[in-house]
Amino acid sequence: MADKETLRVGSAVRRRRRALDLTLAAVAERSGLSVPFLSQIENERARPSMRSLQRVADALETTAAELLAAADNARVVDVVRADEAAVPVTAVGVRRLVRGHHQLHAVEYTGEQDADREYQHRNDELMYVADGAVDVEAEGRAYRLEKGDTLYLSGGVRHRWRATRPGTRLLVVGVGAHIEAGP
Repeated sequence: MADKETLRVGSAVRRRRRALDLTLAAVAERSGLSVPFLSQIENERARPSMRSLQRVADALETTAAELLAAADNARVVDVVRADEAAVPVTAVGVRRLVRGHHQLHAVEYTGEQDADREYQHRNDELMYVADGAVDVEAEGRAYRLEKGDTLYLSGGVRHRWRATRPGTRLLVVGVGAHIEAGP
């Protein structure tokens, strides 16, 4: 794996493991590698040797070459212009700001959005009010966010929010759902 471009093989390992509906413990048992090491591989905190990668591949009923071919490039630079959506928009006033499947997601909400439903994400999330105002209820407490304010929510916090002024722009950045929450 000493290529000029470092590959992020962890995402390929995770996708394959989930496609087979296997737990990390099952892959550990099949490969002879530890659950913490496999978790570090999947979360890009460890790079396996070719020998370890082959053991993982065998446990996932594939080859190291196929995992490498499915790996993401570690260095990604992608500009999303203001007048384009990174991903097709699913609702009026909602724009994804990052293309592809990465360790974080970012979405811009514009206008008087009313996300009346309650959310609870596995991973951390940050809300930033670029313009306007947003009311947030988190764990039973109410917060009024104005232009320039941020609100950090750790994984597992129940919350709901509502834009309260015309022209409100709210940026929500969170750790991707496919990333295992840390201890």
